[in-house]
Amino acid sequence: MPTEQELMVELGVGRNSLREAIKVLQAQGIIDTRHGFGMFVAEENLSALYDTLSFRGQMSLRQNGQSASELVDVRQALETGLIGIAIASATQNHLQRLGDCVQQMEQHAAAGEGFTDADRQFHQILFEPLNNRLLSNLMGVFWDVYHSIHDSISSFPHDQEMLVETARGHRRILDAVIAKDVQTAQALMAHHFDGIRTLLEQRSATASGN
Repeated sequence: MPTEQELMVELGVGRNSLREAIKVLQAQGIIDTRHGFGMFVAEENLSALYDTLSFRGQMSLRQNGQSASELVDVRQALETGLIGIAIASATQNHLQRLGDCVQQMEQHAAAGEGFTDADRQFHQILFEPLNNRLLSNLMGVFWDVYHSIHDSISSFPHDQEMLVETARGHRRILDAVIAKDVQTAQALMAHHFDGIRTLLEQRSATASGN
């Protein structure tokens, strides 16, 4: 894995926040720290990580949703922090495949159909230029957990207006990636998570009122 300093820069977080997150991952056996060598991701534990994070996220929805919100924070930090590096390394082939994914989303949205597979592929391809298999797998885990939480709190997972807006959001991100506009891409990626944050806030408010 990258060093602490590199992670702080890539994820845009402070040293204390990063170290607290690392401690949690170490306690769960996800990260192995070897003195004098650095930090390593235990790939064989990624399936267990999904089970653990998904369980914590779902259980938190019955209370204040804090764990679910923190999981969204982690995914947002990863994707927003790394998109600049991904843009710099993206090839024409990556851009073409991203465009195909967005086109599929738009077609499904127009028909009022969900597009989970195309959505997942978009985010996978977006960070494929980083050429880091372990990171890709880890981000895939957070994507899966994110959508399990989203599906649990969204009353209308296939609402056409929501589908069209989601597809449009991916189109805007793609346009920024093609233009190599890192600042806009980062802002759009951060905005990409506004919807689920609103749902979590509504869920928390409802839980507090009961």
